[in-house]
Amino acid sequence: MFKYISWAVALIAIGYGALITYNLHKVPDMPKFDYEEWWGKGPKDTKQDTTIRTFKIDFNDTTIADLKQRIKNRRPLTPPLEGIQSEYGMNTFYLEKVLTYWSENYDFKQRAALLNKFPHYKTRVQGLDLHFIRVKPEVNDLKVLPLLMLHGWPSSSKEFDKVIPMLTTPRDGYAFVFEVIAADLPGFGFSEGTNKPGLNPVKIGIVMRNLMKRLGFDKYYIQAGDWGSQCASHIATMFPEEVLGFHSNMPISAMSLSNIKFLLGSLFPTFTEPKYTERMYPLKKQFLYMIRESGYFHMQATKPDTIGVPLTDSPSGLAAYIMEKMAMCSHKEQLDTPHGGLENLDLDDVLDTITITWVNNCIVTSMRIYAEGYSLKWPEIVVMHKIPSKVPMAAIKFLHEVVYQPDWIIRDKFPNLVRSTTLDFGGHFAALQTPEVFADDIWESAVAFRLFHAETSK
Repeated sequence: MFKYISWAVALIAIGYGALITYNLHKVPDMPKFDYEEWWGKGPKDTKQDTTIRTFKIDFNDTTIADLKQRIKNRRPLTPPLEGIQSEYGMNTFYLEKVLTYWSENYDFKQRAALLNKFPHYKTRVQGLDLHFIRVKPEVNDLKVLPLLMLHGWPSSSKEFDKVIPMLTTPRDGYAFVFEVIAADLPGFGFSEGTNKPGLNPVKIGIVMRNLMKRLGFDKYYIQAGDWGSQCASHIATMFPEEVLGFHSNMPISAMSLSNIKFLLGSLFPTFTEPKYTERMYPLKKQFLYMIRESGYFHMQATKPDTIGVPLTDSPSGLAAYIMEKMAMCSHKEQLDTPHGGLENLDLDDVLDTITITWVNNCIVTSMRIYAEGYSLKWPEIVVMHKIPSKVPMAAIKFLHEVVYQPDWIIRDKFPNLVRSTTLDFGGHFAALQTPEVFADDIWESAVAFRLFHAETSK
């Protein structure tokens, strides 16, 4: 009798194991989307404006004067505790120095002029006025590869101003060069935000794809990090025949199988290369890190409009909030310094980001991507993460990136991972912090993408 019971238990266990394995590997059907969904104010406009207009960035005198006056009239900031640097958040002694520099020495007009060295444009897509930089290389005998570049929070297309010249200038030994389209996501930078709920990363991906269609591109490459990487991942999943290659400095697979493998890896760490194991394990260390640094994430994913009130009203508060996150994401192990990691970036670049956010009053519209991206109202997001993409993918992983995943997890989502680079330096804002390394990897990834397609076509 015991033998039969043992066999029954074994068969049930095998059955459950097979069912779990099936569900983990089962690929759901692609959700149906309205590729022309209207995100503009009011009802859909039947006579849509499809013109592409030139645009110039302007930090006007009235806005600058108001900003400086608000900084000057700030209330006294609470000093840090004795012996505390940045462990409790933004060091206000350091913040005072930055605010003084911002209001007295930061050259608003010069910084706007530097940004305007690129051609800027706006066009209306699905009811939203979108801003983008478009730089065409001046060549005759080289293949020109269209490259869509997408940023994350709290950034904009400004994040790419150092690397754009590196990508649009021909290099010896390469038979191609890039044409860069660096776009501001809806609600970020100079792009209009929506007044309708539901503009999540999947829907933003559709908007960005339609922007490329507007510009005449049926096939193109994508480079993206942070939220831009999520949007790009969805573009690659929905439109695999249009995306020729996807390069990400924040490569993530959020498939159910990936999550299981991540947990099992803590029990069997031999799956991960020993020199990179500490980037994932022990789990306790990673969870403590996430608890320490994810307060802003939880707030923005649940109540972005509430935290948006003080950030909209106070430039000092906005600067502290944005700088604290940019600091940690650039070097997560420098909380014992007054700058908390911020000095790994050029201060003028940081202030460009804050100034753009202030001038466009877009902190709330930019933060809402967290609420839309993690809302249970939009089940299509979960479904999209469960569908692998056949688009060739290249990953570059900097030491202080917010999340690290090994290649054996990334391949769950992108089985055609054709290039992977792991570095022992750098951070989340790689295009600003380490632009040369960042650009070099894009060039080499394009070589790998083109080789992939050449071999596949055979």
